Amino acid sequence: MSPTPQRRVTAAGALVAAAALLAVGIQGGTASADATASQAATSARSNPGAAPYKLSASERATLLAEATGTTAQAARALGLGDQEKLVVRDVVKDADGTTHTTYERTYAGLPVLGGDLTVHAKDGVTRSVTKATNADIKVATTEASVAPAAAESQAVGAANAEGSKESKAQQGARKVIWAAEGAPVLAYETVVGGLQDDGTPSRLHVITDARTGAKITQWQSVQTGTGNTQYSGQVTIGSTQSGSTWNLTDASRGSHKTYNLNRGSSGTGTLFSGPDDVWGNGSPSNVETAGADAHYGAQVTWHYFKNVHGRNGLRNDGVAPYSRVHYGNAYVNAFWDDSCFCMTYGDGDGNNKPLTSIDVAAHEMTHGLTSVTGNMTYSGEPGGLNEATSDIMAAAVEFYANNPQDVGDYLVGEKIDIRGNGTPLRYMDKPSKDGSSKDAWYSGLGGIDVHYSSGPANHWFYLASEGSGAKVINGVSYDSPTSDGLPVTAIGREAAAKIWFRALTVGYFKSNTNYAAARTATLQAAADLYGAGSATYNNAANAWAAINVGSRVVQGVSVTNPGNQNTVTGSAVNLQIQASSTNPGALSYSATGLPTGLSINSSTGLISGTASTAGTYNVTVTVRDAANQTGTASFTWTVGTTQPNVFENTADYQIPDSGQVESPITVTRSGNAPSTLKVDVNIVHTYRGDLQIDLVAPDGTAYRLKNSSGSDSADNVVASYTVNASSEVANGVWKLRVKDVYAADTGYINSWKLTF
Repeated sequence: MSPTPQRRVTAAGALVAAAALLAVGIQGGTASADATASQAATSARSNPGAAPYKLSASERATLLAEATGTTAQAARALGLGDQEKLVVRDVVKDADGTTHTTYERTYAGLPVLGGDLTVHAKDGVTRSVTKATNADIKVATTEASVAPAAAESQAVGAANAEGSKESKAQQGARKVIWAAEGAPVLAYETVVGGLQDDGTPSRLHVITDARTGAKITQWQSVQTGTGNTQYSGQVTIGSTQSGSTWNLTDASRGSHKTYNLNRGSSGTGTLFSGPDDVWGNGSPSNVETAGADAHYGAQVTWHYFKNVHGRNGLRNDGVAPYSRVHYGNAYVNAFWDDSCFCMTYGDGDGNNKPLTSIDVAAHEMTHGLTSVTGNMTYSGEPGGLNEATSDIMAAAVEFYANNPQDVGDYLVGEKIDIRGNGTPLRYMDKPSKDGSSKDAWYSGLGGIDVHYSSGPANHWFYLASEGSGAKVINGVSYDSPTSDGLPVTAIGREAAAKIWFRALTVGYFKSNTNYAAARTATLQAAADLYGAGSATYNNAANAWAAINVGSRVVQGVSVTNPGNQNTVTGSAVNLQIQASSTNPGALSYSATGLPTGLSINSSTGLISGTASTAGTYNVTVTVRDAANQTGTASFTWTVGTTQPNVFENTADYQIPDSGQVESPITVTRSGNAPSTLKVDVNIVHTYRGDLQIDLVAPDGTAYRLKNSSGSDSADNVVASYTVNASSEVANGVWKLRVKDVYAADTGYINSWKLTF
């Protein structure tokens, strides 16, 4: 944490509050989608046997009881150790009789966090097992070296840093086995309550190594999100009459209730009731309006989960969570809380914009669904997938509702205008357009806020639903890119949502699922629903490859891109194009845009000749197989008059905390530097937003390469910059100046180079 605690909390806290916003305004009605919307929806042919069987409450209770009665046999069958026991958490059943039984584990009587597993069985025979960890659950001793009070003190300090004023833990340190990452260790789990900086309740879980006292990790179990304040219009909502009094209790949907907190921040408040069955008047000045919107939002989301996915309530037990509105004073957020199993909504700026629209309910209710199914820990990559799950289901609910006032789209928070410039908060088709979310996976993704690390999964859902490239859906223009530059063919929104929902609810997603595991889980779900190797399965896999997770499923011709080429005029060229096809027969090669003097052999794919004319050429190689299928590779080919000169410094230079360092390179070259001087930088540093980077010319002129940023919490700077240095004499000592502008994080310049 490089900036001062006050500064970091202020900057990041505001972004987190904003980043949790959703946008899925919904009501009943009709809307016409453009012809390009989810065209592949009818192409996916599902396997009816993998559809969820709609369990009654008694049937579910029977399955749970049967599973609970056989935990000892299940543990032996799984080869668990003598000190391990299983505890049943949930059972889901498919139409063909396959059951998916999810268990938590204990070791020597201690809960195993990250030890969850799901047994997939049919006719009494185990077909497969999905585990959060494959490590053997064992520790040298269950005797702690650290006192519980020390772990509690550490947890309280961590919560205080996030705004909590509590001086003691809500749940004292309990011994657990931490198995979510690496080898299992004896640990303490402590939960601290209070409020976060923005007024959101705190349920901070802190994991402390019980042998060393080191903090292992922490996460919030109160999961936040806010939405637009667009109301749902005049709708029919479920209510109950008792004598001459009506109240907001929806008897037909799990007895969902909506309460008025009346600016309070604890308890349930007062159940909305009145002499008639008319709720609110569309104005925030009427306290019933927010209650009606929140109530209806929960109602529509309940319908979507049940009618589309066969889920009878979040826990599949026919029981609904409840809603609380008018939380706090001018609270600009909404959140899901496991401890009350409820959704809570603030009234926004000036208490005039209740955050009670249907998009909020869909997002927050999905957090509740996740908490009782996949339960991905709310930090790191699992946290990003947890957040994305709520975004994905909220988007699906919006399209399902078919609201003419807020038609389905892939723009998150478009009604809020929180930036004041009319733009959405987040974009599922290209997440990076919001300035913070990521389009694709990279190794440091787990180190950023979960609302931004959700970007790649949101991007997967868009690409799987609609495909890549330019299109218009419900009047909104999209042009979604791919990280590998290859197109993605849509499988349709319905298929994409069903795949994600199944992976979440049948136990393929686990508490520590990361992006690589999410790909495996969703492809298993796709295989269940549509068949392994089907077009739906393959295109779902290709959507993952398009966000840099896994490889493409190749059908037909595959061409290996040779990368951009550099050649000097007058020099001979021999570049072999590599290609293959899943179809038998010979391949034929052609190319457009080759530099003057070069040609490609149509039979072998060898590009040869002597480049004669300087310039930059855009080359596309096309390979055709015997079945007339084609594959392409595009790249640039630069032909220059002289070889580029590269100067590099590979020595390590430590960057002082809150200090500055310079790494020199001596350039020996006549004339001036080019207008396209390339600067490649490799810096190892935690919280790269601390760093300000300049290129310093021999005469002392500084060219800014990177500004510092209090919101960029990712690690390391590995980047290329282009500088117009044409006014500078090339010869002399150039320097890379790196300044650490905040305290606490450190690192070093690993290497850098200049290409003239």
